[in-house]
Amino acid sequence: MAEKSPDFSGSVDQCPALSPEQRMQSPGIGASKWVRLNVGGTYFLTTRQTLCRDSKSFLYRLCQADPNLDSDKDETGAYLIDRDPTYFGPVLNYLRHGKLVLNIGLAEEGVLEEAEFYNIPSLIKLIKDKIRERDCKTVQLPIKHVYRVLQCQEEELTQMVSTMSDGWKFEQLVSIGSSYNYGNEDQAEFLCVVSKELHNQSYGTSSEPSEKAKILQEQGSRM
Repeated sequence: MAEKSPDFSGSVDQCPALSPEQRMQSPGIGASKWVRLNVGGTYFLTTRQTLCRDSKSFLYRLCQADPNLDSDKDETGAYLIDRDPTYFGPVLNYLRHGKLVLNIGLAEEGVLEEAEFYNIPSLIKLIKDKIRERDCKTVQLPIKHVYRVLQCQEEELTQMVSTMSDGWKFEQLVSIGSSYNYGNEDQAEFLCVVSKELHNQSYGTSSEPSEKAKILQEQGSRM
């Protein structure tokens, strides 16, 4: 005789229906893996897994509903964070894929401020290294100069050196002897080497020569 299957209809507990807010707050249920953030008026949608990448961070505590963390929500249920959204994007992307990607013109210092606020040590170190590398490149750029060689007579020398302007400075004086007689006196001639720094030139793109070979000879001219 076939056995009668047991009837569980009267003994099975029914799971209570959850409201949308409860579903968002209950791990592992439906849309609970998604988190909506309102950062300075701009909305970001990401996952709890992304925000929990660093267990020491502010965002990790936010997802864990830390009672010591004062986290309000707006009318849409998004967490309110009073920070600059421009610099939050790189922070969120770093948590997503582990790389620091900055748009052109975005200051590293601004992203560093956000990384420190959200307390993400690995990102803080990465940005500080990037800033240090940037500053070292700026300091190590060689200063370029343009050089000129001016030919003048002895009587013009003092006036020429004393009237140099616009950043030109004296470098070297070379006597080339006498070229002609003026009355009964020989007029000594000199080559005067002067230089000037090149400003606002991008390294490697300057149209000026890179060596001290640019010589403009000017007969009897002054600065």
